[in-house]
Amino acid sequence: MEEFLVIDKVDEKGIKVTMNLYEYFKRIGDIVLSIIGIIVTLPITLIVAVLIKIEDGGSVFFSQTRVGKHGAEFKMYKFRSMRPDAEKIKKELMNQNEMSGPMFKMKNDPRITKIGHFIRKTSIDELPQLLNILKGEMSIVGPRPSLPHEVEEFEPWMLERLEVKPGLTCFWQVQGRNTIDFEDWMKLDVKYVRERNLLLDIKLIFKTFKVFLGDENAS
Repeated sequence: MEEFLVIDKVDEKGIKVTMNLYEYFKRIGDIVLSIIGIIVTLPITLIVAVLIKIEDGGSVFFSQTRVGKHGAEFKMYKFRSMRPDAEKIKKELMNQNEMSGPMFKMKNDPRITKIGHFIRKTSIDELPQLLNILKGEMSIVGPRPSLPHEVEEFEPWMLERLEVKPGLTCFWQVQGRNTIDFEDWMKLDVKYVRERNLLLDIKLIFKTFKVFLGDENAS
């Protein structure tokens, strides 16, 4: 992608960071939209938190190590949509994986709670990632963040998706999600990395609103 202007700034750790014009305005947009999103969705956050707690008494939030830009690892936040022992049970379900490649996807996953089905269907479970965006670990638009063990199994060409910050939404989110196999998913992410611009980001954000109204391909 062409870089028309380079801006030097110092981050919160005192490290000099070079950003092109697109990255600069995208970061400003991420900060503004994440703050607005956190405020607007606060009532939903409170309701969902209560419902999760009532269902099984477990923790409201779920955090997991994911791989970000240039391979940097960070803790990604979600509303917990699965049983507290979900990771242990996953080992027993690996032979039922419906996703090709290193990713695990199962449409009728027995680990998902009752409230979990709803918040995953509407993508409400992803709302806590607005905090990741505000912190600068993620962006509104970008490839979905992968688990470290998944990245270890990537083919060399797939690593291009790590050149940008991971995001809440991208081509995969708006073009079928679980109906897209692993390799096509990676191709869509690389396509985004190569074609990314502000207009494309805005288009993807608007398309994502349809997902929040209920996506039949979400699970």
